[in-house]
Amino acid sequence: MAHGDDARRAPVDGLIAVVDIGSNSIRLVVFDARGRALWPMFNEKVLCGLGRELAVTGALDPDGVALALTNLVRFTRVAEAMGVGRIDLLATAAVRIASDGAAFVAEVERVTGHKVRILDGETEARLSALGVLAGFPGAEGVMGDLGGGSLELVELKDGGTGRGTTLPLGPFQLMAISGTSSGAMRKEVDRQLEAAGWLEAVKSDEANGTFYPVGGAWRTLARIHIAQSNYPLHVVHGYTISRRDVDVLIQVISRLSQRSLARIQGVTRRRLETLPAAAVVLSRVLRRLGCKQVSFSAFGLREGHVYDSLSSARQVEDPLLAAAADIATREARFGPMGDALYDWVAPITNGASKSLRRLQRVSCLLSDIAWREHPDYRASQAVQRVLYYPFSGVTHADRVFLAYASYIRYGGGQRAKEVQPYLRLLPEDMVEAAWILGLAQRLAYRVSGATRSLLERCRLTYDKGDLCLYLPGDGSAPGGEAVERRLSNLADALGARYRMVEAGDPARAGAASRGVGS
Repeated sequence: MAHGDDARRAPVDGLIAVVDIGSNSIRLVVFDARGRALWPMFNEKVLCGLGRELAVTGALDPDGVALALTNLVRFTRVAEAMGVGRIDLLATAAVRIASDGAAFVAEVERVTGHKVRILDGETEARLSALGVLAGFPGAEGVMGDLGGGSLELVELKDGGTGRGTTLPLGPFQLMAISGTSSGAMRKEVDRQLEAAGWLEAVKSDEANGTFYPVGGAWRTLARIHIAQSNYPLHVVHGYTISRRDVDVLIQVISRLSQRSLARIQGVTRRRLETLPAAAVVLSRVLRRLGCKQVSFSAFGLREGHVYDSLSSARQVEDPLLAAAADIATREARFGPMGDALYDWVAPITNGASKSLRRLQRVSCLLSDIAWREHPDYRASQAVQRVLYYPFSGVTHADRVFLAYASYIRYGGGQRAKEVQPYLRLLPEDMVEAAWILGLAQRLAYRVSGATRSLLERCRLTYDKGDLCLYLPGDGSAPGGEAVERRLSNLADALGARYRMVEAGDPARAGAASRGVGS
């Protein structure tokens, strides 16, 4: 039995609710899909354990069914109250293989009034892989989505998806077969992975060096590693560690009691029962693939489902640039000026690599993100907002670059104590580039009053160690000590001399030009 498997639906452009009915949890996420960024507007999860006894009884867990039905009614009513235009209910492995799966779906449809789409294993794997590509455009390696009942593995190559397989290696299934013995679990996982012959071919391919874990249990493992290693940025998406780090993590988990694990933020009591099995599966998959590193993904099946519903034109957009442009439109005081600012600072950013120019553009789009905050706290608030925004298409180092540039733009001190822990995630040359960019933005906002029209009447040049600021001669842009101080700070960062010239006023131009820094 399957509902909605016949074809991809019409492209979405607005609010879409995705209800993921999984083997361990059910989750509602409401996305704003009017652009490539896929903003999560609402997110709620309930751990029901539908597939807890599936391997033993062949049926869904009765208590889990009751809990799921209650919350699925709530989820759909909440989405309706939000005015969501489209509500998609997706059921995965547990419902797909349970003897009473069809009866459960019929009851869900009766009490909610919405159709349920039961995903076959191939579709579930494909959508999860698309979710990773939505969060990591151009990802190369292998995606693994671990649910309560199954493990989906899909090759990511050449900007798309390749070979894939679905295996009954979800924690509930694995524990039902192997008990709680880690040795028995390892043998079972190895046996099942052996059947997926293409994994051996991937192992010999140097391009496939990254494994992208998806799923709540594996995200919990990432949170544990972040906590145990005192990593400064508590963001799972894009958190990247080596295979050796994973081995250490698994050893840590084996030594910690459930009480100790439960004290770690983000580790729920219901999640604790699946963690040992999830850790074993991750370690054996990495051993089979030979992957050198792991990059955790907060994007998976739900995001992949929405991404699959976007138009082709939307899918190829840069999600980070799209998100920044959307923020700029909503946050700017007197209209977006990010693109004009990017052009204005170009004289001091010429020669940057393509990847750095991308970050510089994004930073300019985000440059007015904290204007509503109290002046004394704008720099600090800008750092926190940028670091923890639900961006995709961004590494942790990218986040730090953008946050540090915003911090400097709002007057934060160079390498101040509150940003120092994050700067260790950024190469030294990128720290300097973010600092210079922030100083240039700070100068631009001083002379323009946060307006594009005034900014475009001013001009910044930088040539052969000479930095010059040209101001209009009609008094519309301020000169004086405050502007000269910001110009001097930028010149010092560049190791340059500076001049400030006001058009049509030779006397002021001459006076300003005497302030030469080095």
